[in-house]
Amino acid sequence: MSAQIIDGKAFAASVRAKVGDAVAAMKADHDITPGLAVVLVGEDPASEVYVRNKGRQTLEAGMKSFEHKLPADTSEADLLALVARLNADRSVHGILVQLPLPAHMNEDLVVNAIDPAKDVDGFHISNVGRLATGQSAMVPCTPLGCLMMLRDHLGSLSGLNAVVVGRSNIVGKPMAQLLLRDSCTVTIAHSRTKNIEALCRNADIVVAAVGRPEMISDDWIKPGATVIDVGINRIDAPEKGEGKTRLVGDVDFQSVSQVAGAITPVPGGVGPMTIACLLANTVTACARANGLNAPEGLTA
Repeated sequence: MSAQIIDGKAFAASVRAKVGDAVAAMKADHDITPGLAVVLVGEDPASEVYVRNKGRQTLEAGMKSFEHKLPADTSEADLLALVARLNADRSVHGILVQLPLPAHMNEDLVVNAIDPAKDVDGFHISNVGRLATGQSAMVPCTPLGCLMMLRDHLGSLSGLNAVVVGRSNIVGKPMAQLLLRDSCTVTIAHSRTKNIEALCRNADIVVAAVGRPEMISDDWIKPGATVIDVGINRIDAPEKGEGKTRLVGDVDFQSVSQVAGAITPVPGGVGPMTIACLLANTVTACARANGLNAPEGLTA
């Protein structure tokens, strides 16, 4: 069989359209404009591109965008002071401090200085705990995007067996919590897991977020399973010429797509959903800050 391709670009565009509609309604009905503040410390080229894309898509959705670019030698105290000002700024509903931070800064300290209600990355320890205990929380963007695509493709997830390959705080652990909330039976597999291939072969849903290029092959996958590939790995591509590279996921797309029922490609799968869900989280944060219902279809 040949798997259905889950088009992350198209799905992300539909999410951004919903965000734009929600922003327009907030402006018209309540004279409120959601605002997202992004803080970048240093000059990492990949982070600069990512922040620029975030700012552009924020404005395209009709929201306010506040960008703060700080030199790499900014002191931790100065960064914390900026976060405190953004916490107090009523025009800012979402705050994102771009990671990684320079080595002289404590990332946990900085992330946990953000007001949990404005923590649109979902990394604050309060949001992590609320998600784990089934309470209302800001949810990390990548797992939220994966959940949205799974719901769209499968409908109800109740009773399905899901394996999450990877146990990171950013993707693996929150992904497992979200699947549990949707009544899946969830296993987290990792580098120490025994018989990992057999575990995956029993899964109706496999979410790969381990950071190893093309680790998961066709003999890991149950026929008809849904495979969400979060991995983004750059590998050598000699067929393109000397020194050339290409992007691949954690899943061997060519082989797995012949077994799975549906699969996300890399690139063009989960990646576009991350910024779309950041915008969705910002709208949700704005609604909650103003005593409004979060827009339907943009939350977990």
